[in-house]
Order: sequence, then structure tokens, then C-alpha cells
Amino acid sequence: MIKEFIARRVAKELKDGDVVNLGIGLPTMIPQFLPEDVHVTLQAENGIVGAAPATDANYDPLHVVDASGQPTAVSPMGCYIDSITSFGLIRGGHVDATILGGLEVDEEGSLSNWIIPGKKMPGMGGAMDLLVGAKNVIVAMEHTAKGNPKILKKCRLPYTAINCITKIITEMCVIECTPEGLLLTEYNPEFTLEEIQAATEATLIISPDLKPMV
Repeated sequence: MIKEFIARRVAKELKDGDVVNLGIGLPTMIPQFLPEDVHVTLQAENGIVGAAPATDANYDPLHVVDASGQPTAVSPMGCYIDSITSFGLIRGGHVDATILGGLEVDEEGSLSNWIIPGKKMPGMGGAMDLLVGAKNVIVAMEHTAKGNPKILKKCRLPYTAINCITKIITEMCVIECTPEGLLLTEYNPEFTLEEIQAATEATLIISPDLKPMV
């Protein structure tokens, strides 16, 4: 239920008409929680504009997969494009938002999410391009890992990109990444501010307009 809670909150960040790229895992849950009046175009960096859920009617796992290798489909108004064009969309600033998970983030708005040295990982995919090319970068993740903070003063794992994050959304709170540091703008009423800070290595700046997460 934690992932669903996060996905529901992230869905509120998207606007009707946005072009959105979703990372693997939790971010793929977000489209099902979009309001009825919000329609977005999903872009997969391996060459799909207008990606859609695979159903029994269009299931073709041998030929139609997203960037993570999972079966997907194309909406009626969608299309396939080559890799050069796909990354041209990303690097040209035509993706309104990218939503990714994170292994670590830090108070400089940097993200580490592509590798843990010594462990087998799927690779960076298009994350490095998305983090510097998308207009908004939202990290959607659980606040801690086995009780250890994931929001740090400085990332310890290899960076995916630095100074790139717009917003961090966890089950505990919503944080905006600003030049002054991490600004806590919303909190889950199930947690006190002291508990949120205790679960966060980085120092949080409390917004004067702080409000509960809805």
C-alpha cells in the first residue's frame, strides 16, 4: 500500500497534455491514478510515443516492449520512432516530466539510481538523458531502505546525474529541491516532523506554507 500511496500523490503532479516518461517499478503505477480529466502521452525512450498498457487484445511481448523490456502497447494515436528521434525529444526538452525511483538522493538535488557496485543491475537506460533533458524530474520512492535513510547529505553511490531533481515524493512527505536545499512542503499526518527528519540524513527546511499530503 505504500507504493500505491506514493503513486497516487505523484499522479497529482501531472497536467493534461503532458508528455511523460516513467521509470520502472513504482512509477508504472501512476497512470491508473490520474484524474479523469487528465490525459498524458507516455514516452518510452526505446522508441514509443503514446505507450499504453498491454492487454489481451494487443499483447505481443516478442515485439512490443518498453525501455525496461516489459510488454507494452501503443495507443490508437501513438507511434513508433527510432532511437535518435526518441532521444532528440528528451534532449530537446520536449518531455514535460520524468518520474523515476531512487536508490539515493541528496540535498543538492542529485540522484543515484542506476548501479550498486558489485551487484548486477539492468543498466542506466535513458535515465542520464532524462534527468538533464526533462522539464521536471520527480523521484518517487520509499523514504528509507531497511530503516536506513535514502535522502542523504551527499549520495554515496555513483551518480546518475547531479543537481537535477525537481521534487521528491515519499510515503512520508513531499520535498522540493531548491538552491537553498530541501524544502519540506507537505507531510503525511501519520508521521511527526521529528520522525520525518529522523528518517532523513539531509537537513530539511520547513516551508512556511507546510500542509498535509492529500
